[in-house]
Amino acid sequence: MADLAVVFHWAPADMNTLGLQELMDWRERARLRSVVDGE
Repeated sequence: MADLAVVFHWAPADMNTLGLQELMDWRERARLRSVVDGE
C-alpha cells in the first residue's frame, strides 16, 4: 500500500474500501507509472 500512497498521493483511508484484487490492480498501475525508461 505504501507504493500507492507514494505514486498516487493516497492516504491509507483512501484505500480502506478497496478489495484485495483492486489493490493489486492499482499496485500494478503504480508500478508501471513509476518505472524508469530502460529498467
